Amino acid sequence: MNTILWPLQFINIILSKITFFIAMAIISIMVLALSASALTRYISGHGFDWFIELPPALVSWLVFPMLGPLLKTGNHIEVDFVSTVLNPLSIKFVKLFVYCVSLISSVIFFKAGLDATMLFYNLGQMMELEIEIPIWYMFLSFPVGFVIMGLFSLELVITTYQEILNSWPKKDKKRHRGQLNIQLKRSNKGKPN
Repeated sequence: MNTILWPLQFINIILSKITFFIAMAIISIMVLALSASALTRYISGHGFDWFIELPPALVSWLVFPMLGPLLKTGNHIEVDFVSTVLNPLSIKFVKLFVYCVSLISSVIFFKAGLDATMLFYNLGQMMELEIEIPIWYMFLSFPVGFVIMGLFSLELVITTYQEILNSWPKKDKKRHRGQLNIQLKRSNKGKPN
């Protein structure tokens, strides 16, 4: 299983760094666009519409590629009352279930996002901004984000499964054999030779 896990972890580390860098760039572009809009309106009395319309258009590229890295780091929204009730091994089983659902849903949403992207690509529609941007650029974030989420989910499924196997209660064979020998010696003491 490590032959699959090591390359996957290497790819996910690179993807994580790229997506965090892109997210930081998008946030800085959003802040700069809104600041430029406020500044141009203050100085000239009117502003450019695309300064205001650009941040909402970039939100999908901020949200969807970040799904996988946030799932791995645990910085996503979660309900953690279960951890107070269950033991650590049961929590690992719950996490394994969540990661499996995440993997399956990422495959389903990837297909849906790809279909939507292809539809808008074939229609050739443009966003209604001052700068003409094809709509499919925005919808491309769906399949890209869910591929990234699928890779991270697969890594988490494999690592959680390995953690479960490693923490599974193992019987001590030497101790078990010693108890068996003691029981045999006791049973032989009462019998005549």
